[in-house]
Amino acid sequence: MKTYIISIQKLGLLIWLACLFAVTAMAQQQVRFQVMDQINKEPIIGLTYHYGFQKGISDDQGFINLSYDAKENLHLSHILYGKWQLSPSEVLEAASKNRIYRKEQIINLQPISVISLKMMDEKDEKILISDQERLHHDAGAILNLNPVVNGIRKSGAFAFDPVMRGFKYEQLNIVIDGLQSANAACPNRMDPPTSQVALNRIKQVEILKGPHALRYGIGLGGTINFIQEDPHFSMERGVYGRYSSMYESNGNIFRNEGRVGFNGENHDIGIMGSWSQGTDYVDGDGNVVPANFRRGTVGMYADFKLSHHDLLQVTVNRNFARDVDFPTLGMDLRTDDTWMGSVRHTRNFQGRNLQKWTTSGYFTLVDHLMDNGLRDIQPRMMNARTPANTQNLGARTEGVWHLGNAKLYAGADFRSEAAQGIREREFLMGPNAGRTLFDNAWQDSRINKTGVFATYQLPVGAYVFSLAGRMDVNQALAQDNEPEFEQINEKTEVTQLNPGISAGLKRDLGQHFNLGLWLARVQRSGSITERFINYFPVGLDPYEMVGNAALRPETNNQVDLVLGFTKSRIQVEWSVFAAYLTDYITAERIDVAPRIPSSPGVRQFINVDEALKTGFEMAVSHELGLGVRQQVMMAYTYGKNLTANEALPEIAPLDIRYSLMGSHLNNRLHTALRLRHVIAQNRISESFSEMATPRFTLLDIDASYALNPQISFKLGAQNLLNESYYEHLNRPIGPDRVPLFAPGRNFFAMISVKFP
Repeated sequence: MKTYIISIQKLGLLIWLACLFAVTAMAQQQVRFQVMDQINKEPIIGLTYHYGFQKGISDDQGFINLSYDAKENLHLSHILYGKWQLSPSEVLEAASKNRIYRKEQIINLQPISVISLKMMDEKDEKILISDQERLHHDAGAILNLNPVVNGIRKSGAFAFDPVMRGFKYEQLNIVIDGLQSANAACPNRMDPPTSQVALNRIKQVEILKGPHALRYGIGLGGTINFIQEDPHFSMERGVYGRYSSMYESNGNIFRNEGRVGFNGENHDIGIMGSWSQGTDYVDGDGNVVPANFRRGTVGMYADFKLSHHDLLQVTVNRNFARDVDFPTLGMDLRTDDTWMGSVRHTRNFQGRNLQKWTTSGYFTLVDHLMDNGLRDIQPRMMNARTPANTQNLGARTEGVWHLGNAKLYAGADFRSEAAQGIREREFLMGPNAGRTLFDNAWQDSRINKTGVFATYQLPVGAYVFSLAGRMDVNQALAQDNEPEFEQINEKTEVTQLNPGISAGLKRDLGQHFNLGLWLARVQRSGSITERFINYFPVGLDPYEMVGNAALRPETNNQVDLVLGFTKSRIQVEWSVFAAYLTDYITAERIDVAPRIPSSPGVRQFINVDEALKTGFEMAVSHELGLGVRQQVMMAYTYGKNLTANEALPEIAPLDIRYSLMGSHLNNRLHTALRLRHVIAQNRISESFSEMATPRFTLLDIDASYALNPQISFKLGAQNLLNESYYEHLNRPIGPDRVPLFAPGRNFFAMISVKFP
């Protein structure tokens, strides 16, 4: 009996040890699974997780690797998919199936515009491009969906030049897929870089606030990155396409856009195009505003899966504009013809630290003509025209490494910008009648930028640390200098080094709050305009501007602080920034005679010792239930020239947006009401003859209905209250400086057809 009891004890001990061993083995079990989008079955890249003491980021294939812990829940977080968690049993189930799916929290209400707030994890934001945005003939206009971005407008219908947090022109880095860019051929920027972006295949726009995104170049105040759609490969060969058309009542505007693609297991090839045209519109008081335009795009794309690891992508676009009214300028855009092309090769690796290597190149060629031939001038003293050209060429190569839980981006890039253009003035009356004078605007100028960069991201305990660095060599020269330019510029060939560094730290504060802090010091050299423009009125007032080849690089020392909150159906983000700028590039009057006698004088670009820009942005998203969601967004910037002790020019006022959006009838009917209120801007720069602007309030409504998955309709009204208003950044018209008023009430109707 005693022996029997001892045997039972030994058996119990053995069973206990076996269970302990099994639990221990399970606790050390390595699990690996892929996290994928529930709709398009694409991997979710950049997903962050923490699992007990384990933290990390999903790789470029959406995989995460863990040591299984039966006592811990797996916490997952992504900018577009929100926060969720898996229980220990769900972790094992995911490992057994090798993947899990997650539905994107953003409801993409085609063709309703949706702004995706990158709350909780980043300070940056995205605009998801809908069918309605793809119809727009100017990509700069859709950026104003977010109050962080405003636009300088010299035409009521074209060339919305973005301003973000008071930074503008070359202070912003505007790229397509992190590389391709364009330079305005027109000295007055009738064709800013955003106007050359063909929206047919753009899926979203990244608004990267601050100078921290050093991977894509130097953006002193921020980077705007237009991201193209991914290839649509299919196991079976097929044909797909889309056609959208819209009519707007105010301005008699017709917009059309479409594409046709042919895809298979290893190819996705297509053609695309758009055409828009409009006439003069009326403002809220019934006054006619010149706004004629014609704009079109044709292009092709070809994506080839060369092997399981290699992807080759080619894109070519041809943009053209005709007879566009610019009432705030002395001339109109007569023709603008642009070729844009890019090629990209991506190599994916498996089983090694190096995950991916991408090499790409691009070209942009702009042929622009502006003149005063469309103007009814009585008496006509002079015919004026300026044919101008710019060329942009560049290349970029970048590798992505996973080093444990850390991620490293490193590479190099090259950009070349060149501009040529000569203004022709044919005198018809007066003492110079019969003569034609030629003014060399760009002086055949060129800037080459060669850079190396690296970005490192590392989870450390409860924190996620990021560090970015960049070094650019900037080489600038003018090859056809005019004597009057050389009189005030001793050197016209300059080489400068521009270093940049940024560091960020993020962490969750409990279950609902998170905090992020970013610091940066970045500098950029002057642009072609700031260095080499030759006596042209390209500024805020009619003064002729002359470049300064000896400009020192301007430096931005910036801090961004972001506080996020998420709970159940509400998300809140509050961000503040402060930018202390040294050697800030502006302009001052000099004692030199202008080329045109009617000009009030000449300004030259200079550096000032100190300037300050600071402000805040807030965004709140709240699910009310029953398919209804509300959103509040606002942005404000304060700018000051500390050296001159006055306000910086062209700073947009406080902008507040409220949206109430609904999804009904099983997601077939979508409705939206949008309210925008902009306060008066009385902080103005008297040195640049800037004018104060009054406040205004706008109300827009729209509704869309999906007849079936292929056909949808949309109706709406913009400026429903018929407010008579103008934006602070609109340039005034003529010597009397009449405001450029925005359109009054506008009704629109749209249809979108997709196949198959």
